[in-house]
Amino acid sequence: MDYENVPDTSARKRKLCRLVVLSFGLLFILQVILSISLRLALHQATKNETKEEESLRRKLNIFDLNTEQGWVYFRGDFYYISHIKKSWSDSREDCLQRGADLVIISSTEEQNFIRLFRRNTWIGLSDTEEEGTWKWVDGSLLNSSFRYWRTGEPNSLGDEDCGEMAANDEENCWNDANCRDENFWICEKKVEQ
Repeated sequence: MDYENVPDTSARKRKLCRLVVLSFGLLFILQVILSISLRLALHQATKNETKEEESLRRKLNIFDLNTEQGWVYFRGDFYYISHIKKSWSDSREDCLQRGADLVIISSTEEQNFIRLFRRNTWIGLSDTEEEGTWKWVDGSLLNSSFRYWRTGEPNSLGDEDCGEMAANDEENCWNDANCRDENFWICEKKVEQ
């Protein structure tokens, strides 16, 4: 009887078995890595969500506190409208004590919003440093293309170096007034981030 070379089936089975075990081992390791990665991503997303939630809660508390103290919210800022009259510098000091400053009008929408209060009010504009050079309380110059002076204003009659918004229906209602005059005033405070 002649023996033919018959491959050893047990050796083939062992190789196949090793290959299957190795494949399952690699799949298991990949699954562990994927599971850890997903847990870390979920943890980070939850952490970010918690921070965002805390930030929103803080902003809501600031909003509630300010509105309880008489502030009005408009387009990202709070405004305080006085109920008594003071000079321009005393009005500014009051705003500073409230963590704010006299209003800086930086858009037509803000101008129209302030006009809704219908009373003569100090705004954060003056030319006390140099006659004719109007600056806002933050030190920035009045934009030449963004002005709401009444006709003939500013005219500096009688030492008028402080800006007021007159109570009328006209969009152009700014006036220069004597800083010692007493007026209502409007403070502006940015929403804290």
